[in-house]
Formats: sequence, structure tokens, C-alpha cells
Amino acid sequence: MSAAELDRAVGLLVRQVGHWQQPRWAARLDSGDGSRADHVHRLVQTIADLGADAEGGPRRRVPRLPNDLALVDQLRVVAADLVAAAPPEDVLARAAAEVAATRDVL
Repeated sequence: MSAAELDRAVGLLVRQVGHWQQPRWAARLDSGDGSRADHVHRLVQTIADLGADAEGGPRRRVPRLPNDLALVDQLRVVAADLVAAAPPEDVLARAAAEVAATRDVL
């Protein structure tokens, strides 16, 4: 798994949700596992944790901003941070799989 493949997965998710307005973000998932925004925020936190682990630094809580439209930007930032940390390929593969799984749920 390469950084380009993770970038592609993130790009696909961004294209899927980047145009959503607040009501669509607030919609509940069919699984009952919170809202769409909750699910994407969990993805952002997972990617941020992978990045912190790759850097050898502490994990930090990603803030849940008042406007869910910011989730797309948060995802882009944490994915870029992960790639910049130059993690092993299996970490990039896990991140890409998490992104793909999120796309499937949404």
C-alpha cells in the first residue's frame, strides 16, 4: 500500500461527502451507530492515532468542531500527517481500509 493509494481513498471519500450540508451530516446511520458525522469523526480520530503512533508521539483527541462540514478538512489534514510520518506499508493499508469501510457505511 502506498501513500498514493491512501490519497486516492481519501479523495474518493471527500468527493462522496464534501458537498453535504449539515442535515445530511446529522442523519443517523442505518446501523444505529450514531450520525454520519459521528462516523467520519471516528475515522478522523483513527487516522490521527495511526499518525501519532507512526511518529512515536502521544495520541491526542481530535476536537469535534461545531460545524460538521469541517470534517472533510480534518480528514485531509490527518491523512497528510500520516503520510508525512512515513509509516510502514501495513499502516497505510490499514488507514486506506478504514477510509474504504467508512465510504461503504455512508
